[in-house]
Amino acid sequence: YEFFNELYHRFLLTPKVNMKSLCLQALAIVYGRCHEEIGPFGDTRYIVGMLERCTDRLERDRLILFLNKLILSKKNVKDLMDSNGIKILVDLLTLAHLHTSRATVPLQSNVIEAAPDMKRESEKEWYFGNADKERSGPYSFMEMQEFWTQGVLTPKTRCWAQGMDGWRPLQAIPQLKWCLVASGQAVLNETDLATLILNMLITVCGYFPSRDQDNAIIRPLPRVKRLLSDNVCLPHIIQLLLTFDPILVEKVAILLYHIMQDNPQLPRFYLTGVFFFIMMYTGSNVLPIARFLKYTHVKQAFKSEESKGQDLVQRSILGHILPEAMVCYLENYDPDKFSEIFLGEFDTPEAIWSNEMRRLMIEKIAAHLADFTPRLQSNTRALYQYCPIPVINYPQLENELFCNIYYLKHFCDTLQFPDWPIKDPVKLLKDALDAWKKEVEKKPPTMSIDDAYEVLNLPKGLVQHDESKIRKAYFRLAQKYHPDKNPEGRDMFEKVNKAYEFLCTKSVKIMDGPDPENIILILKTQSILFNRHKEELQPFKYAGYPMLIRTITMETSDDQLFSKISLLPAATELAFHTVNCSALNAEELRRENGIEILQEAFSRCVAVLTNSSKPDDVCVQVCGHICKCYSVAAQFEECREKITEMPNIIRDLCRMLYYGKNIPRVAALAVECVSSFAVDYWLQTHLFQAGILWYLLCYPFNYDFTLEESGIQKSEDTNQQEVANSLAKLSLLALSRLGGYLSEEQATPENPAIRKSLASMLTPYVSRKLAVSSPPEILKMLNSNTESPYLIWNNGTRAELLEFLESQQECMTRRGECDKSYGSEFVFSGHAKELIVGEIFVRVYNEQPTFQLELPKAFAASLLDYIGSQAQYLHTLMAITQTGKVESEQHRDRLRRVEMALEALRNVIKHNPGSETECIGHFKLLFSLLRVHGAGKVQQLALEVVNIVTSNQECVINIAESMVLSNLLALLHSLPASRQLVLETLHALTSNTKIIKEAMAKGALIYLLDMFCNSSHPQVRSQTAELFAKMTADKLVGPKVRITLMKFLPGVFMDAMRDSPEAAVHIFEGTHENPELIWNENSREKVSTTVREMMLEHFKQQAENPDVNWKLPDEFTVVYNEAQGELSVGGVFLRIFIAQPAWVLRKPREFLVALLEKFTDLLEKNNPHGETLETVTTAVVCLMSAQPQLSDQVPPLGHLPKIIQGMNHKNNAIPKCTIRVLHALSDNEFCVRAMASLETIGPLMTGMKKRMDMIGLACEALNRMFQKEQTELVAQALKADLVPYLLKLLEGHGLENLESPAATKAQIVKALKSMTRSLQFGEQVNEILSRSSVWSAFKDQKHDLFISDSTTAGYLTGPGVAGYLTAGTTSTVMPSVPPPVDHEVGDLG
Repeated sequence: YEFFNELYHRFLLTPKVNMKSLCLQALAIVYGRCHEEIGPFGDTRYIVGMLERCTDRLERDRLILFLNKLILSKKNVKDLMDSNGIKILVDLLTLAHLHTSRATVPLQSNVIEAAPDMKRESEKEWYFGNADKERSGPYSFMEMQEFWTQGVLTPKTRCWAQGMDGWRPLQAIPQLKWCLVASGQAVLNETDLATLILNMLITVCGYFPSRDQDNAIIRPLPRVKRLLSDNVCLPHIIQLLLTFDPILVEKVAILLYHIMQDNPQLPRFYLTGVFFFIMMYTGSNVLPIARFLKYTHVKQAFKSEESKGQDLVQRSILGHILPEAMVCYLENYDPDKFSEIFLGEFDTPEAIWSNEMRRLMIEKIAAHLADFTPRLQSNTRALYQYCPIPVINYPQLENELFCNIYYLKHFCDTLQFPDWPIKDPVKLLKDALDAWKKEVEKKPPTMSIDDAYEVLNLPKGLVQHDESKIRKAYFRLAQKYHPDKNPEGRDMFEKVNKAYEFLCTKSVKIMDGPDPENIILILKTQSILFNRHKEELQPFKYAGYPMLIRTITMETSDDQLFSKISLLPAATELAFHTVNCSALNAEELRRENGIEILQEAFSRCVAVLTNSSKPDDVCVQVCGHICKCYSVAAQFEECREKITEMPNIIRDLCRMLYYGKNIPRVAALAVECVSSFAVDYWLQTHLFQAGILWYLLCYPFNYDFTLEESGIQKSEDTNQQEVANSLAKLSLLALSRLGGYLSEEQATPENPAIRKSLASMLTPYVSRKLAVSSPPEILKMLNSNTESPYLIWNNGTRAELLEFLESQQECMTRRGECDKSYGSEFVFSGHAKELIVGEIFVRVYNEQPTFQLELPKAFAASLLDYIGSQAQYLHTLMAITQTGKVESEQHRDRLRRVEMALEALRNVIKHNPGSETECIGHFKLLFSLLRVHGAGKVQQLALEVVNIVTSNQECVINIAESMVLSNLLALLHSLPASRQLVLETLHALTSNTKIIKEAMAKGALIYLLDMFCNSSHPQVRSQTAELFAKMTADKLVGPKVRITLMKFLPGVFMDAMRDSPEAAVHIFEGTHENPELIWNENSREKVSTTVREMMLEHFKQQAENPDVNWKLPDEFTVVYNEAQGELSVGGVFLRIFIAQPAWVLRKPREFLVALLEKFTDLLEKNNPHGETLETVTTAVVCLMSAQPQLSDQVPPLGHLPKIIQGMNHKNNAIPKCTIRVLHALSDNEFCVRAMASLETIGPLMTGMKKRMDMIGLACEALNRMFQKEQTELVAQALKADLVPYLLKLLEGHGLENLESPAATKAQIVKALKSMTRSLQFGEQVNEILSRSSVWSAFKDQKHDLFISDSTTAGYLTGPGVAGYLTAGTTSTVMPSVPPPVDHEVGDLG
């Protein structure tokens, strides 16, 4: 602080300028660093006074630099203001205009700039008074400098220039003082000085904000801002902008922004010319400028509030200078964004701006300011006289229309700007409607060029005045009549303005009234809005219908419609978009008669369509838009009713489709329209009757499925085929909707008439597909060659249909007539020859039988109906042919068709399980076809059908109920080729008892026997044998079948058929003599002949009467001669059995039972046939020996008591037989036990006594018995005195007559020894034996040598093998001659 005071003291004392300056420099440094410690400076006013008085540049600069530091203290600022410091500083600011050696900024090349060497003559601004008080001037500043040099001027000379409030001494005028009077070398050049002062002023303003802490405006305005706003200061600060120095311009912009905050003077701010000056700036540091402009541009009172209106451009002072979009940008975006646009190159819907436009703007403003800028270099305090600038017209915006915040031409250019964001769609729509209204109401200009010249006092006539002349005239009059100077001159001022503006804009396009181009842009803008902002605009009813409908009406009735710029395409497109946006609009359009108006436009445009019409033609565009409009309108019932009342719409639609081949995109719109109309039954019908099908059916044939399936990226914009494909799909959809084929959201009323026509022209199959398949599938089918059961489709059918459609189109378009059936009677020539049943091509189905059918059951039912319709004809035809009449080609064809139908029926049942049930109820028909003799193929196919259905149990039951078997049986004789199939069928049918019963009644057995006996085909015979086996196996009817068969064939055949059908045939063909069968040539011949005769007789009767039954006479039997006289028991010939005991019997147990039965029967007779008895006995013995295990079965049968009883029989032959049988049974433990429980030993002894020749056998039997059972039987023996009896025999009593007594004795000894082994009675037996004298001689002797082999041993030749031809020593003789040959065609008898 002290140092500062010392310095200041030193400053005050020194008279030398340099010393003073040095002190000031030091003071500035100290105060700058320590101003807070030093505090406010008391002599600020003195320093300001020194600044005002000093004449030395160095001292001036040092004083200002010191002041710059002093204002760091707010108290000093007040002193600065109190001592008039602000005005002194502003006066110094103006010197910046004199700085000519400033560096040039590298500006954008196309912005105006002056070359450094462009030295122009300074303006003559100055006047001075000489000694005699005479006024001299005006002189230029350079001349004044010369006068000073010459001594003409002195510091006291009074001078004046524009901008001064009176004459002043030369030394009191800053510009002259510092350029002429002042001495010393300046520290700062003029620009740096101005920059320093501006920074000081900005700092001072910063101390005094315009708002308090609560953001309330401070009134009165802070003093510094009042001082700076004053006319003495403000213009000079603003005019610094004309130095174009980047730093100065930036600082001025910042300072002005501060000054203008909440400044009451703000509305009149424009009068200083600030907006012209600031917009002329060519540099790029425009952010402070943008900030300043944003704050001030709409707050200027350059027009009355009423005349400004709501429009932003009208309210902005920049409205005449900048394009509308830039004004909107300034208002709507922050300064940074505006600066970016202002410096850049933009060409968008929201901004069209470029350096070229900026250059033009600067040029126009410069021209408007005329010579004011050079004047400042002569007189730095010259004041600008404000004069409004006419609107600057930019060539780049010549064809643009600005609305809301968008250039509509760019906005509507959807290729370049496809989805430009719309900030407020509702506001834009309102503005567009206002713009439309204004455009429509636009009047031709009221002023002519001559009128304008007259107002500006310029000579009229042929001479065209250049702009500078016009401008000068305008300035002169504008200044004269400016309301600020001349309150009475307002009207004249406005007239002058109008004239000037008219002349400045005369180069711009001036229309005599509304501009159609602009109206088109407005219409298109609305279309884009409705298209992109449906949801936002939906709640609003469209207010523009009256204008829109008036536009469409006027355009439609205009004779020049197709030779001028037409509004119709844009207007009709807008009509579509409005209706598409909201149901309210659709109703509104209808109420405003819009549908009728659109129809008139439609008719007018459709009428001029030709084959050479292009998509860009007005008529084509209009048609497309109106179609879209109707498509949407058709969603609303009241609109539909209106459309229904207007048949011309449909007629025009058809015409449009007729010419649509070359304009597919528009044709697609017409097709969509047809699709939309299809929601109403009456509209469907009107379309149908107008011949819509002729047109729609053509388009699907332009489809290329290879493109669809290629997987290549494609677009309708670039690929014509994709357009054709899309049109084909739409046409198919339209056809589907017209016929009512679709469901859910695409559902439409079903239309039988249209369906019938489509079924004829597209085939029933394809037309059905419309309901279920996707369009690409159907289109591929239509454009491919197909031969399937459902569809025969090829180049020929396509060409035939297209030819028909084109001929109908021509007739309809030229004469308004067409096929009365609308195609429902159309038949493809290729299909006419085909048999079509149930919509299926039978021939093709038979070629592709495995084809997967959609409804196989329905097809089977249709085939049965068809066959049924032809059956009577067939029977008649066959009856006629048999009488010998000639068959015609037609008959052959009908027969062939029935054969095809039957074949198809066979195939459908074969390949579609479950469909056979359709035959239920039709078996009488099918079986009747088996009787169509002469039509072998029909019979064969009918048989195949029957054969396949037999796999179904329900069908078999139904066949059984139908009682139709006789027809099938007859085939066995009448259709030899099919015998195997008939047998197969019968085999399946005979699972049903009722059918076997019917078969019996209808003679199945005789037919089958004939097959078995007489057929030459081994397989047929095997099958027959198999069938017999199945029939005999039936629980109910089987026995009856067997009995009947047994009348013709031995029982062994039945068993053989059951076990092995082939073996049965083999047996039949062989010659056999074995225990079970005696069969030879004679027996075979006899059976075969009998069977054949009976079969032929029955066949004959059946041919005459199908219902005739077959029955064997009761007494009938076939006698097999070869078996006569043979003793047969249980189906076994005993004689042969005894000869071949090892023969493997088929039913040994049954044989055993029968044989024992027969044996006991003989035992009970008094005098049985001796040979028979002997044979039966031997057979029993052989059976027991050959099959010992069978003996186990004897006791349960209960025959043993009877056999034992037989010992006591009076007839001597019987005991012998019983002993043989007992001997055979004694080898079996079960039998021995049974005997033990009976009284056996006693009767046996009786028998032995009766037949002494059997003693040996009896003793062997006893030996065996005692070995197996030692208690009961030994007890019986003791009781019956068997031991003494046997000992007696040993002695030789009674053995005299035997052939080998020694062997017998040996057997007796063995029997006795076995008795001694009894645990219980052995002792007793031994006791008796010990008493015998004979026994001792025999007891130790071995008797084996005496015992010969048993007679039974010879039978046991080893185990046999089951079989009919393999066991035993059969004497089968194979025939040496071939069997008789079957006739291929059976004898019809």
